[in-house]
Amino acid sequence: MVLRKERTRCPWCLKDDVYMAYHDNVWGRPEHDDRKLFAKLVLDGAQAGLSWYTILIRTESYARAFDDWNAEKIACYGKKDMDRLMSDPGIIRNRQKIESAIKNAQGYLRIMEDGKGSFDRFIWKHVDHEPRMNEWSSLGQVPVSTPESDALSRDLKKAGFSFVGTTIVYAYMQAIGMVNDHLLSCWRRTG
Repeated sequence: MVLRKERTRCPWCLKDDVYMAYHDNVWGRPEHDDRKLFAKLVLDGAQAGLSWYTILIRTESYARAFDDWNAEKIACYGKKDMDRLMSDPGIIRNRQKIESAIKNAQGYLRIMEDGKGSFDRFIWKHVDHEPRMNEWSSLGQVPVSTPESDALSRDLKKAGFSFVGTTIVYAYMQAIGMVNDHLLSCWRRTG
């Protein structure tokens, strides 16, 4: 993949090519695939207290370690799986975050079984199923949470999820394109 360095981008991604590729190809693009939405939420929870880069360079390892994000399998993980994950150098070996992934898979399955249709519909209803187009000219204007992220956080917690505080949820909403927080000057804002 060739990155065009001359493009104007959101300043947070200018650290290196990994961040720029994520910014240019993933961040802020509306996602509606249930499995990808689940995976991204688990990854955002794993990022708590760490830089996003720490998780970003491990996304393939996470997919491998967590059965390619098969929630049915993850929801049934037991002690043997926990031991395997706690010794896997490709992921963040934090017991609470690994337990959270299992718990979140169980919550995800409850949502899917409760007749809500899909995880996509459950998530996206918080923005009326349309991306919110924000108009920020600087990073300092971008909020860390909103009433929508507060509501989604509450709904996820009610469904049994953990590591889904409003700040994590707002970052998730940005990543999956529920809110478009590309700065006005960024080429990806409308591209």
